Amino acid sequence: MQDPRILESATFNQKVCTYWLLSGGFILLVCVVTIPLLVPWFIFGSLVTRRYLDHVACSLTERTLIVKKGWINRIEKTIPLEKITDLALVQGPIMRVMGLHGLSVETAGSTGGTSSGALVTLVGIVDVQAFRDSVLSQRDRLMGTAESARTPEDAGPDGEDRVLEDIRDTVRRIERHLADR
Repeated sequence: MQDPRILESATFNQKVCTYWLLSGGFILLVCVVTIPLLVPWFIFGSLVTRRYLDHVACSLTERTLIVKKGWINRIEKTIPLEKITDLALVQGPIMRVMGLHGLSVETAGSTGGTSSGALVTLVGIVDVQAFRDSVLSQRDRLMGTAESARTPEDAGPDGEDRVLEDIRDTVRRIERHLADR
């Protein structure tokens, strides 16, 4: 099968390695008993985070968002654009100081194993707002915006959709039918 044409690829800020190091160090510090692990964490963690960052990629194609992560355990997720319900920008206090954002990809009906409901979260994308806008624009082009999908004959008086009126009328017929029984 032919590889899909890549419209845009995300690039990642090298500061994200420092963010991961600080986040891990904070967790070690809070756990108190793991404080002796801080020095090894900062020594080996810098190598691990850089290696991990080398194996993170996100590409936008005409129909999908492809996310590749992992150095030891490799994960590749292909997310159909029509399934994406939200691309949330997340920025905690450390991220804010470092000028980083997280991009959370949420899809209909998925929990993704995280408490936020995000299928995947990517931290450190350079110019994340522009990348997010590109993904949403491509999704809208693929699906057609809600306004362009509506036909003029669907719009009734006062902006009500004819489809909703048909559903209402059908429900009334069903209620009458059940009442007659």
